[in-house]
Amino acid sequence: MKQAQNSKTMNVAFLIYDQVEVLDLNGPLDVFVKANVVQPGSYNCYTVGRTMEPVNTETNTMSIIPTYDIQTSPKHDMIVIPGTNPDQVMKYLKDDDFQNIVLNWVKNNSNNGTVIFTICTGSMLLSETGILDHYDITTHSMLLDALEEHNQESNVKRGVRYIDQEQLITTAGITAGIDAALYLVGKHHGKELVNTLITLFEYQQTKVEDSMTRQ
Repeated sequence: MKQAQNSKTMNVAFLIYDQVEVLDLNGPLDVFVKANVVQPGSYNCYTVGRTMEPVNTETNTMSIIPTYDIQTSPKHDMIVIPGTNPDQVMKYLKDDDFQNIVLNWVKNNSNNGTVIFTICTGSMLLSETGILDHYDITTHSMLLDALEEHNQESNVKRGVRYIDQEQLITTAGITAGIDAALYLVGKHHGKELVNTLITLFEYQQTKVEDSMTRQ
């Protein structure tokens, strides 16, 4: 991990869309929110939807009103893309509206230097964008074969919790997003803040050997 102390507030956008997986979204979100509580000015977190209409989470258990839509959101330093269930992922890969509007917004930001951080099956959602090309990537174990099939220009890694490729961070299943978010807090602001968050969360972390970073 290349640690870079950073005094600049990082704008972190969380993409939300119909049937988004709740822990994929809220796990990393809470890491960055709590980091900002402990160290004010470290992160500015907000949600972004295609429109300002409420978004239903997986199985319609709750609705979330986005902070911004893709037209009005501020400049992002990082976009977090949570996943959804595998069947829904496959539907989105064939959804021209989602691809051409929502994921094109992600691609344009990526091309302009925004860091992309995918959680679980969120990486699979990017399969038609070219964002994953020539990177080491991972996803939930249930979709590793599909990720490989749809991203033949990428190197799919198995048995890792998360992979840091500087401009692209991908994670394995659901809770791996928490591990990767803690890792990124450490990268941005140091281990002491991470340890404070782990204590605050009463969180049992996975071994760091289960992750990959590009040195």
